Amino acid sequence: MQVKTTIKANSVFPNGKRVRAAALALLLLALVAPVGAVLGNDNRGPDLGGFQNLQVPEGNKLVLHAYAEGVQIYRWNGMSWVFVAPEAVLFADPEDNDPIAIHYAGPTWESDSGSTVVGRVLERATPDPDAIPWLLLEAVSSEGPGIFDGVTYIQRLYTVGGKAPADPGAFPGEVARVPYTAEYYFYRAK
Repeated sequence: MQVKTTIKANSVFPNGKRVRAAALALLLLALVAPVGAVLGNDNRGPDLGGFQNLQVPEGNKLVLHAYAEGVQIYRWNGMSWVFVAPEAVLFADPEDNDPIAIHYAGPTWESDSGSTVVGRVLERATPDPDAIPWLLLEAVSSEGPGIFDGVTYIQRLYTVGGKAPADPGAFPGEVARVPYTAEYYFYRAK
């Protein structure tokens, strides 16, 4: 990014004093200010709106924001669809094609470097009745070096899809794999 700055010393500053250092400082500030303003780079969590029950406790900082695409798996027990497990791939960016982790039963997240975190649900919220709930999870275990080492809390937010089928199954044991997307936020204690 190039920024062109022109300062006419005689017209702006009395007595023709040149303030190159000040101009340079302002230029550097203009170039550096946007850095860190992107969510995920500044250790602040997402805006939860009216769902403050999903807020991560004080003393934890955001260390990873990931985008997930996958399925929620359900099994028909003859009376209703019962949740079995998630299967998803996590990406560092919504347009990225290189997975950074997978998500499966437990609920467990496993990074491409082998670190894992297993969580348990603390809170739920349903901003969209046509999608699976948003969640606040507490880590119950974290193993191996990597992005999930030391994770304390996880949020599942901005979900789309993933709800159990509305129609009954054709036979007991039938499996439904319902597509979903979500954003996951991972935190560590400061």
